[in-house]
Amino acid sequence: MAVGRAQNQIRFDDAAALLGERLPVGSVYHLLAQHGQRLFGDDYFADLFTDSVKGRPTIPARVVATVLLLQAYEGLSDREAVEHLAFDLRWKAAAGLAVDAEAFHPTVLVGMRNRLRASDRPRRLHEDVRAVARSAGLLRGRKRVIDSTPLFDAVATQDTVTQLRAAIRKLLTLADIADPALAAAVGAVLLRDDDYATPGKPPCDWDDRAARDALVDALVRDCLAALGVLQGRELPRPVAEAAELLALVAGQDVEPAGDGSFRIARKVARDRMISTVDTQARHGHKSRNRTFDGYKAHLAVDPDDELIDEVAVTAANTPDRHAVADLLTDTDQHDTDQHDSDQHDSDQHDSDASPADVGQDQQSTTAEPAAPEAGREVFGDSAYADAATLDRLHQAGHTVHAKVPPTRNSRGLFSKDRFGIDLAAGTVTCPAGHTAPIQPARTGGGSASFTAHCAGCPLRRQCTTAKTGRSITIHPREATLQNARAAQHDPAWQTAYRANRPTVERKIAHFVRRRWGGRNARCRGTTRILTDVLTRAAALNLARLATLGLHHQPTGWALTPAG
Repeated sequence: MAVGRAQNQIRFDDAAALLGERLPVGSVYHLLAQHGQRLFGDDYFADLFTDSVKGRPTIPARVVATVLLLQAYEGLSDREAVEHLAFDLRWKAAAGLAVDAEAFHPTVLVGMRNRLRASDRPRRLHEDVRAVARSAGLLRGRKRVIDSTPLFDAVATQDTVTQLRAAIRKLLTLADIADPALAAAVGAVLLRDDDYATPGKPPCDWDDRAARDALVDALVRDCLAALGVLQGRELPRPVAEAAELLALVAGQDVEPAGDGSFRIARKVARDRMISTVDTQARHGHKSRNRTFDGYKAHLAVDPDDELIDEVAVTAANTPDRHAVADLLTDTDQHDTDQHDSDQHDSDQHDSDASPADVGQDQQSTTAEPAAPEAGREVFGDSAYADAATLDRLHQAGHTVHAKVPPTRNSRGLFSKDRFGIDLAAGTVTCPAGHTAPIQPARTGGGSASFTAHCAGCPLRRQCTTAKTGRSITIHPREATLQNARAAQHDPAWQTAYRANRPTVERKIAHFVRRRWGGRNARCRGTTRILTDVLTRAAALNLARLATLGLHHQPTGWALTPAG
């Protein structure tokens, strides 16, 4: 797959030569046609095949890398990508192929992505394109704009009944493969008249509530009976994982009823698994009224160069702030050191060698994220403006431009912003001019009560409906929030925010404009989806570099000035 050698001698039937000026200068196809071999030399993927002695396919690394990137750029399936390589002259030109060159089987792309994920540098396509950008003088600024966008999962969201039956079926299937006697023991304790051999929902009169309740109860009892057989046994890993899945499904959506039966719980479990097919997908909220299922792609963009510097993938219910550390990791020195090393190695070869080989699970929704490295000027929306995140970023040496949302009163009364909070004096002053002391709380912050002043206050009807009067809660990091809100009123802060923040929205629009691999995930699980997201980021960056006139000259990579 990666040990083949590219044909460097131009033939009369070469696709790039045939297209000539019809291959647009400034397009990603032209850039790859001109410099693809320099970017992805014959040994680019050689480290992925050290475990194989013979029988390796001989597809040049440049061809495979080009197809991976153009597939992500155009949002194609594996089969569609290979068809484009076979029939689209732009693809052939980009891959350095002759017009009559044959394509390869789509499973080559599957194997390549699997090998990439298992390698020491699984992020190489994105890293190496980014390193080329840096060597051309881009991505040198310290400003980064961060944001997230939904990625819809590649499976159907399952209801509780479907999940319960699917989890039992999966356990029986894997147990039968690993130990037929164990599968027989589990099957013997199942009480429902169901062999669990076929997928889908069991038959039921769904209009009859009693029938629905009886089905749920029977499924839960089968789940518990199966788990009882497995308890205390030494299980093969696939069976153990299926048992864990069964226990999760049987517990997340059901609860005991008063009559001793089991019923669907009258609430949604926190961090609810939404599919037994993709166990990492989750329910997400873009806003209070806009929901989606699947994952989030997080991007950090250089607003000056409009290039994607870093990406991350999380479950849909992961707060945006938990991805900040991954987005702001300082990779400048790593890329520079790797680039210098590879450039030195490439100098020992001819001009067609590869001097640009430079450079690489789902995060918990409750774990405290690590502090990112220092030095960025960070722009983000209110998702990154909670007090803890602001403090963490400031302590790490970042300058943060993120809008702290104003406080609001759900009943239309005076909001907290109307009260003067003096942390130094330990007092709060209400709109009527009354002052109350802050009573500290053991966990930080505190509260100020105006009970003594509210009874005869002329502004009471505009302030509170509570019989005991108004009280104000002081956040444990109130000083951080006050400082952030004060900074937002600075005209310089507002100018910088308006100038830089929209860049990430435009880049996200580029990222999701193609269906597959952009807005819609093509695969399951954060690790596999991250491979697609990294490849798409690399493809978009290459397209941007092509627009900027990236080319190679004796002194290295450079840009052609506009105009």
